[in-house]
Amino acid sequence: MKWAVIVFTRVPIPGQTKTRMMPYFSPEECAKLHENFLKDIAQECEKVNADIFVCYTPEKGKAYLEKLFRKAKEYISQTGEGLGERMYQAIEYVLEKGYDSCVLIGTDIPELKCSDLEYAFRLLDVNDVVFGPTVDEGYYLVGMKRPVCEVFEKKTYGTGNVLEQTVQPLQEMGLTIGYVRRLQDMDDRDDITAYRSRMRRQKLLQNTYTGRYLLKKQKISIIVPIYNEETTIEKLQEQLENLQGKCEIILVDGGSTDATLSMIRPGFKVLHSEKGRANQMNLGAKESTGDILFFLHSDSELPKRPLEEIKAVIKDHEAGCFGIAFHSSQFFMWTCRVISNHRIKDRKVMFGDQGIFITRELFFKAGMFPALPIMEDYQFSLTLKEMGVKLGIARHRIYTSDRRFPKKVIPQLKVMWKMNRLRKMYRDGVPIETISKLYKDVR
Repeated sequence: MKWAVIVFTRVPIPGQTKTRMMPYFSPEECAKLHENFLKDIAQECEKVNADIFVCYTPEKGKAYLEKLFRKAKEYISQTGEGLGERMYQAIEYVLEKGYDSCVLIGTDIPELKCSDLEYAFRLLDVNDVVFGPTVDEGYYLVGMKRPVCEVFEKKTYGTGNVLEQTVQPLQEMGLTIGYVRRLQDMDDRDDITAYRSRMRRQKLLQNTYTGRYLLKKQKISIIVPIYNEETTIEKLQEQLENLQGKCEIILVDGGSTDATLSMIRPGFKVLHSEKGRANQMNLGAKESTGDILFFLHSDSELPKRPLEEIKAVIKDHEAGCFGIAFHSSQFFMWTCRVISNHRIKDRKVMFGDQGIFITRELFFKAGMFPALPIMEDYQFSLTLKEMGVKLGIARHRIYTSDRRFPKKVIPQLKVMWKMNRLRKMYRDGVPIETISKLYKDVR
């Protein structure tokens, strides 16, 4: 059997391709994303025993596509008025060359595999027309043995039910229809989010051109609740200035009454919220734009490459944190560090001073931080645990302040005991107002 695959595509030109991804991606990023789609599709097409035809627009893009589809038999400029007519003319042109069957594919489906194409050709042995359905009720693949113009007549592409509208008149004509597997096309930010989620389950996707690009391009929003931070705000800004331009940084003030706000340097985005970390962090999350939300305490000290470490964890997990460490060399502070870090792995519980990071989708799905005056991070972690979320832990530690701990050993032990007691009271249902009164604000 003589087979042909038609790759039907736009040339990845900034501002002319994947425009529904903007402003999430810049025009240049949209074009680069489309290029990676094409690279993945080219690899799969070349594994099939079929000739490859690249049908493209605009006409000046041939040289660009030749670098991506090195084994293509021919490059065809798209002709015709509408999308349907252009697809029909491409299929008619190829079948007139004597092929037994041809399959035309779009390029918004980077998860397409050579097995999908081979299955489509086998289905054409026993069917007149074959389709590859998309999740949004369109189709990414159409195959036939002879040109069937009715497939492309009077269709409104880009709207729901396109496949149903297409199939019904064909069945009325007595034509037989076959289907390959349903795939998710990549049109907007939600599709990107879904693809990244699938990458955590399907590790092979992480090694594709598209997968590597989308992992690299995840956007992080750092959200820092602040309140009367005169002693920490300068050091915090020194750390964060090194990350300016690499991520989004949002400081959320809870009504500081000291000089904190006057000490914040130009260039930092500041929001104003009611006091309470939950209120502050939730507001920051709502106003953020990142794919990953990183909640950082103002007195924390980050490792050298925090963004890279976060992305490395989120590649395989929906949520995680850094382990903690203290600059103090006292034995009981070391013990506190060990217990806290072990709690992440053993009890699947993390606290705010460990630098919680989480995918945007999961954060809002989990209901954000509960509106509690204290224990908001603990309850949020328990919620994730109930949802069955597996936590990841970054490679390096985040240094956190020991300002709540006295300098002497016995008082330190009393604080550790008190914190465990407060958590036990919370689990036992003691009113949160009672617990909050026992938790003294050290600022």
